[in-house]
Amino acid sequence: MFRTLRKPLSYGLIALVLAAIGYWNLLPQRFINPAETTSVSDSRIDAFAINARAIQYRPDGKVQYEMTSERLDHVEATDITHVTRPDVLAYRGTDLPWHMRSVRAEVAPGGSQAELIDDVRVERTDAKGRSTVLTTTRLTVFPDKDYAQTEQAVRIEAANGVTTALGMKAYLNDGRMLLLSKVRGQHEVR
Repeated sequence: MFRTLRKPLSYGLIALVLAAIGYWNLLPQRFINPAETTSVSDSRIDAFAINARAIQYRPDGKVQYEMTSERLDHVEATDITHVTRPDVLAYRGTDLPWHMRSVRAEVAPGGSQAELIDDVRVERTDAKGRSTVLTTTRLTVFPDKDYAQTEQAVRIEAANGVTTALGMKAYLNDGRMLLLSKVRGQHEVR
């Protein structure tokens, strides 16, 4: 009986050894989804600046915006720029800028949008000297459209009171803000 099992067992053992060799040669790491792994080259910084300052002008020669930051890091693979402590004066061709600050920001390729992140503060004083201060944890700004939005909680302090809401769309040209939900306000009547 042992003789009849000896040939199939030896063939099985040879097949098992060949399968093991084939498995190690295939390298299972090749089959892992590349989107789930982060390689060093994906997050490689190809340019950086310390104490950066940039001014962008409009076609008519007026200042569009002025930005300063502690540090800029440009990631080569994604073309995203990480900004530390951005401080932006968005003039939009006027003399009364929107002043935007945050702990950090991420700027999309070509500057089409900027995500201000953590302790976001936006201030503006109108032509009559009235101040408006907006605070939130995250704000997406679209500079070319003079538009900003957030889905986070927002607090707006103005000369006549305080308003809070969840979510906001801000049209910077008009100074108009559309509050999306859970709006509460405390206002003084003059």
